[in-house]
Amino acid sequence: MKKNFTIERLAITDIAAEGKALGHHDGKVVFVPGAVPGDVVEVEVRNKRRRFLEGRIVSFIEFSDMRIEPVCAHFGICGGCKWQNLPYPEQLRFKQQQVVDQLVRIGHLELPEVRTILGSGETLFYRNKLEFTFAPRRWRTAEEMDAGMEATPALGFHIPGMFDKILDIEKCWLQPDPSNEIRLAVKDYCLREEYEFYDIKAHTGLMRNVVVRTASTGEVMVIVVFAASDEAKIAGLLDHIRGKFPDITSLMYIVNEKLNDSLGDQTAILHSGRDHIFEQMEGLRFKIGAKSFYQTNSAQAYELYKVVREFAGLTGTETVYDLYTGTGTIANFVAGDAAMVVGVEYVDEAIDDARVNSTLNGITNTRFFAGDMRRVMTDDFVAQNGRPDVIILDPPRAGVDGPVIDVILRAAPQTIVYVSCNPATQARDLALMAENYEIVAVQPVDMFPHTHHVENVVKLIKR
Repeated sequence: MKKNFTIERLAITDIAAEGKALGHHDGKVVFVPGAVPGDVVEVEVRNKRRRFLEGRIVSFIEFSDMRIEPVCAHFGICGGCKWQNLPYPEQLRFKQQQVVDQLVRIGHLELPEVRTILGSGETLFYRNKLEFTFAPRRWRTAEEMDAGMEATPALGFHIPGMFDKILDIEKCWLQPDPSNEIRLAVKDYCLREEYEFYDIKAHTGLMRNVVVRTASTGEVMVIVVFAASDEAKIAGLLDHIRGKFPDITSLMYIVNEKLNDSLGDQTAILHSGRDHIFEQMEGLRFKIGAKSFYQTNSAQAYELYKVVREFAGLTGTETVYDLYTGTGTIANFVAGDAAMVVGVEYVDEAIDDARVNSTLNGITNTRFFAGDMRRVMTDDFVAQNGRPDVIILDPPRAGVDGPVIDVILRAAPQTIVYVSCNPATQARDLALMAENYEIVAVQPVDMFPHTHHVENVVKLIKR
């Protein structure tokens, strides 16, 4: 075969993992982003493997009856909401099938009847946190370049797979007001006052990022990230933001002089208001700082945690381990139904937040420990803190570390509740526990409408 070749008529029949559409050509699966089942497309193949091909759409020959009009003007370029052209019920159907396929195909697991996926009540403006990036030159499409459109400065999102390319955003449909207004006001002020936008490749410029957090309580946090400590310009911008948006609860800034954009090791400095905002869930209040982790779909996080609590089946007498506890949201949420909850997380600041949230809510039966999970979760740790009756797992996308699974199997809790944002690694981990534990319930939860991402909760009972 030629290095690149064209498939003139590829019928799209399904959607695969990672949200790519697929069809078949000469006995091989062809993965294509940007299509929906029922489309017929012309595809340029750019990647050939023994069992599959990958390509890009050159043109649409026939449009699927399933296809709908996206609401966002940036659809197809931004990459953040790849499924806006799919009706939401179809999105949910594909996500549920993705969970089943990966648990069965990767884990070779025996499943009970999988519960119907819990859809999000809100499919637009559901996120509580967005981070926007400055760039001296905005990303332009091929059509814009052909038309001679200028590469003006940008404040928006990274083009998928390109760390230095930023799409300027006019309106994002993911986060509620005043997110869009704040972003546009910051950009307008910086352009008017001739603040230099940061160039990530040349490492020049002042303005790096803007983070906006909105809570279900109505509180708002804004964090502006600068590349240098220019006190006059920092004060000028922050005073402008405070004057234009007096209802902002927390206005902070960070001076990041590193060569990368990670903020975990940076200090957030308070300009005005509080250094935190509050989230609320079922009477519990959670303190959210500049670097705190909190599920980015607040309303759907509540639905997820209710599933976790149901699967845990607590009666008030159990010792619960909440591993990968983050800021202790799940630990504090279930503490009222348990005798003791032990939370473990590798980020020190997250554990500090977890302890604060316990104190804030008058919860006295929690213990939190910070450290690498493989070093903390040992047989000695179990001996010191009591054998768990229930273990809740909510690991990052990479899944649970192998040595941690070994300790869990030796601790032999009666129940394990495994929460995952990656059913593929969840399937791998569940297979390692299959000899000792039976899967008795599976509940997919959609946290991120219009994306291929899906959360899944599995309940296991000791055989």
